[in-house]
Amino acid sequence: MTDKRQTTEPAGSGRPTKAQMRAMISTLSDHWGWFVALGAIMVALGLVALGHVVAATLVSVVFIAVLMIIGGIGQLIHAWRLKQMSGFLFWTIGGILYLGAGVLALLRPETGAWLLTLLFGATLIGSGALRLWIWFNNRAQQGWQWLALSGVVTLLVGLLIAFGWPGNSVWVLGLILGIDLLIQGWTLLFIGFALRNRQPEK
Repeated sequence: MTDKRQTTEPAGSGRPTKAQMRAMISTLSDHWGWFVALGAIMVALGLVALGHVVAATLVSVVFIAVLMIIGGIGQLIHAWRLKQMSGFLFWTIGGILYLGAGVLALLRPETGAWLLTLLFGATLIGSGALRLWIWFNNRAQQGWQWLALSGVVTLLVGLLIAFGWPGNSVWVLGLILGIDLLIQGWTLLFIGFALRNRQPEK
């Protein structure tokens, strides 16, 4: 007969115990200053990005270009290792496209910003339409109106970007980067101060 009062996790369950969780939180609390410092740096960078959205856009494009080049090289290496298998052609084409797009964006960041802004707007439109479609098919469920609101906002932002393209390509990515840095920075600040004010458990 199984003892329902047993609360210990079985060995190998993969879930940390309460004692382990307390130890991890205690360790983080000892380093709360790092969260605050990193958060403050990210907030400052976010403010700089919002004050210089064109430069921030170019930085975003260069960063994405470098990631695409690394990804393209990785796919080509993977394709070379699979050269005797059926996936060789697929990985080779994908790697060449990634590598070519990354090099193009790195050499011509204004063209990269133009294409990435268009892609971002299309992604938002598709995501917003998908959320509205999911809500429409589940509109009888209570609380799903928040999904509809999220879909409408996402769709409208995507349409605004699409209607303003390509003239807005010089600042959209920089604006997004600045806002993202601010959000992440403030989040880290709140976490750091919460860890500092945490009362040790007895």
